Amino acid sequence: MFRPKERRTHYGIIIGMEEEHITSAEHKKSLRHIKMATIVLLVISAALSVFVYFQDLPPPAHLYDSLAKCIAQSSTTFYGAFWCPHCRDQKTKFGTGAEYLPYHECALPDGNGETQECIDAGIKNYPTWVFKDGSRLVGAQPPSTLAQKTDCPLPKLP
Repeated sequence: MFRPKERRTHYGIIIGMEEEHITSAEHKKSLRHIKMATIVLLVISAALSVFVYFQDLPPPAHLYDSLAKCIAQSSTTFYGAFWCPHCRDQKTKFGTGAEYLPYHECALPDGNGETQECIDAGIKNYPTWVFKDGSRLVGAQPPSTLAQKTDCPLPKLP
């Protein structure tokens, strides 16, 4: 196999073309590097895909039911909107326990506007968690963070 080689003067002008011979061993080595890089990229892509897939799965059924009930009893409020993807993610993190969360819908039925309760509470972003001490967390929170903020016991994964 041949590869063109440029010759330049000290002013950078191309004055001719020569061919440089590439040995078969160099070619094989180059192909091995390309194959290894491709394999590494495929393995990384597969691992990332598996990670993303499992992040979106709900927890085992009833795992967070007791945590959600405890959060509801702790005078904590979860404000959200039915059209909010982060609110759906928050509920998914609790699996079947989502039905016990202290959820308050802020969106009007037509999706335009906000309920008076949420306006009065000063809710600007969804989801917003308001705790007994008046502190707030905005965005989907892991169950462990909510357990810590509410002094509720976090269930162990089976």
